[in-house]
Amino acid sequence: MKVTSPPRVNRQRWLSRKPDPSAAARLFCFPYSGCSASMYSQWPRWIGQIEICLIQPPARQKRIREPHYETYEALAAALVEYLPPYLDRPFAFFGHCGGALPGVELTRQLAAAGLPLPRRVFVSSQVAPHDGPYGRLLDLNADQLGEELGKIMTNLGVEPTAELIEMSLELLIQDLEANKRYKVAKPFYLPTGITAIGWYDDSEIPMDRMNGWREVSEDCRYALLEGDHFRFLDAPRALLDEFERDLASSA
Repeated sequence: MKVTSPPRVNRQRWLSRKPDPSAAARLFCFPYSGCSASMYSQWPRWIGQIEICLIQPPARQKRIREPHYETYEALAAALVEYLPPYLDRPFAFFGHCGGALPGVELTRQLAAAGLPLPRRVFVSSQVAPHDGPYGRLLDLNADQLGEELGKIMTNLGVEPTAELIEMSLELLIQDLEANKRYKVAKPFYLPTGITAIGWYDDSEIPMDRMNGWREVSEDCRYALLEGDHFRFLDAPRALLDEFERDLASSA
């Protein structure tokens, strides 16, 4: 897969806040398609000694005037340039649905560059790269996506006004286009552990669609948690326990 050059952006904006040097471990979280780092507003900043570090891609919130990254390869390439100073202790990546694959591609590029690797990549409600692109939203038109945005905003506790949906629609479309462009012909190997997380009441990405992660890592664990597709937004204890299981023991 061809790796494109990283976009030229303000290096200080990739994380919503500067990592704490006292953290024993770090969990870097990617936002869901069409969303920004603020989607994790209900999450704690710390899980024990594990610091939650929120990735803020361009084209949203304070980075609204910056061009969209367009591909996961370009997004990962930019983060390979930026993140290494913060990879000096045990760390992991987390992403849900469209936010899961950037962490996978970033791990791939970190490995290729000989840089530190995450102890684990946590992928929630997402198929393995060689089984995608997959997802109901990928086939919806703009009007239908606007309706979906209203549901997403409601789940985030935001009033879905027509003006807000119109402002957010272009970003959602661009994020979904990046997902569509991430096409992998056959399984690739990641030299790190993967935890594939599914949700009992998730009709978007059923757990049986996630079997392909076993072909990506020799250390693949599955966790089926209570809740629907958006349950992760509340930072349920069962999800936080998955992070602690791997990072707290290595911190």
